[in-house]
Amino acid sequence: MRPRQNPPTAYDITLCMEELRDALAAHDITLPFLRVDLPTFAAAYHAPVGLIALGNCNTETARQLAAALRKAAGR
Repeated sequence: MRPRQNPPTAYDITLCMEELRDALAAHDITLPFLRVDLPTFAAAYHAPVGLIALGNCNTETARQLAAALRKAAGR
């Protein structure tokens, strides 16, 4: 994957988060605290890095996520 030329905008980051939420929902997985990490916009980074906080999840959700990733990887 090629690095982006410009730092991501708030819109880019929000769209990415929504895409991730939709992809997880396709596997019946919900991360309760999936959100844009707002402190990365306020921090003194050279450019906005656009972090997405995946949040906490219980062990059942973590196992579902691991299974979906293994299935997608063909394992």
